[in-house]
Amino acid sequence: MALVFPNAGPATTPPIYPTGSLAPNPDYSNNFIPEIYSGKLIEKFYAATVLAVISNTAYEGEIKNFGDTVIIRTVPTITIKPYLAMGDLELERPSSAPVTLKIDKGFYFNTGLDDVMKVQSDINQMNLWSDDAGQQMKIKIDATVLLGIINKAVAANRGVAAGAISADINLGATAAPLPVVAVQANPPVAGQVTPVDVITRLGQTLDEQNIPDTNRWVVIPTWFGTQIKRSELRQVFLSGDSVSMLRNGKLGEIDRFSVYCSNLLPNGVAAGLVAGEHVIFAGTTHALTFASQLTKMETLRSERTFGNILRGLQVFGFEVLDGKALAQAIVTNGE
Repeated sequence: MALVFPNAGPATTPPIYPTGSLAPNPDYSNNFIPEIYSGKLIEKFYAATVLAVISNTAYEGEIKNFGDTVIIRTVPTITIKPYLAMGDLELERPSSAPVTLKIDKGFYFNTGLDDVMKVQSDINQMNLWSDDAGQQMKIKIDATVLLGIINKAVAANRGVAAGAISADINLGATAAPLPVVAVQANPPVAGQVTPVDVITRLGQTLDEQNIPDTNRWVVIPTWFGTQIKRSELRQVFLSGDSVSMLRNGKLGEIDRFSVYCSNLLPNGVAAGLVAGEHVIFAGTTHALTFASQLTKMETLRSERTFGNILRGLQVFGFEVLDGKALAQAIVTNGE
């Protein structure tokens, strides 16, 4: 059955929908005529987001109602000096540079539904759209933050000579990634490492910075997670939590890390890497702070059509508070 009411277009006089506006898509609108389409929609799946479990929101309250910048004071490191009897004491005035958290990013959506479409539909399209928009917003923000923290770990926590003490931990680098395989050949191929090797190297890197074991996390690509399941850890990869693996991609715990899979990690040339390279991040919730200043969703009547507009906005910021509590590896699938 064809749609009864024709759609407005560029030829409409006066033009209701100028070029680039939100003219309804005829094919999409027709999907909701109940006489010919099922009331059941195909389930939509979303990329797992991890931001909520790898960051803290300790400073969100300070910018929630006013201001766009938070100056976060840091604790200076006191120098311990040898004491000599009858010697003068050298005076130190401790200082440390503050960290600035700026609320300088935002995303929005803006959708419209004509009244006639609403009346003829057997499905609450606005509810569907709002649910999907919320998921898409989380995905967009997750990807933005994960891309934004590339190379924000201190120099001793990344690269081919990482390690604040040892300086010999190879975590890979652009154009020199770690080729990862589930199980090494016998004898091992030079340069290849297993997923466990990578994670334990990240653990040692944080250990050498005296980072506490609590609240440690590592975010890995899904192919890396598959290799974990095929490795010697294949019997213990399940989290034991029937909800969390679906909610945030949690895979389990390895070497004091809560392991999370994500398809949103930076990879390839779009992230400034070589094609085929992927980033793995590890750290604690102390390393990264996130603050959302404004989250707003509203429905209002359209001024130009008979219909409703559903729109939403989220304004936010993020910053690496302590690069010593963040580690980075560059890997590639070696299989």
